[in-house]
Amino acid sequence: MFVSSALAGVNGQLLLPICSMTHAIRLLGIDPGLRRTGWGMIEAAGNRLSFIASGTVTSDNKKSLAERLVELHDGLTAVVRQHNPAEAAVEHTFVNKDAGATLKLGQARGVALLVPSLAGLSVAEYAPNLVKKTVVGTGHAEKEQIRAMVKVLMPRATFNSDDAADALAIAICHAQHRASTAARLKALGAA
Repeated sequence: MFVSSALAGVNGQLLLPICSMTHAIRLLGIDPGLRRTGWGMIEAAGNRLSFIASGTVTSDNKKSLAERLVELHDGLTAVVRQHNPAEAAVEHTFVNKDAGATLKLGQARGVALLVPSLAGLSVAEYAPNLVKKTVVGTGHAEKEQIRAMVKVLMPRATFNSDDAADALAIAICHAQHRASTAARLKALGAA
């Protein structure tokens, strides 16, 4: 069951819909990249996580930047339409030594934020270290550790790239942190 209406909070603040922690909710995790953008779809019901699907949207590096961003947009739009998530989460961009590469990654990340937002989804953002700490237990985990823990948490999970595994980790991180937020709101009497 998905709640589609907004709730009025304390002092008239707008609260995003919070589904009961006993009802399943579909969450989309996105690991943005210009060459490869990973995506992972899970379903969360309380502490139970279920794998739905994952994959990688790619862009052709022989095309212009604008054309590549359109490819990412179209691919992520197809994922959102096919799997109908209720919420999305995107990994924050880190700054590296190559300013040009960082800027291009930022533009791909913009598409990753835009697509679910255009579909009316709330979009959370998480730092890479928080995703790693939530899923693996340490903020400086390696790719292999992330892949292994995603498989431990969701044994039926399949992924075709490290980007898809990272996207599933982002979705898992969101499931954990949205549950914490819901519990805090319930304790305060807002949910």
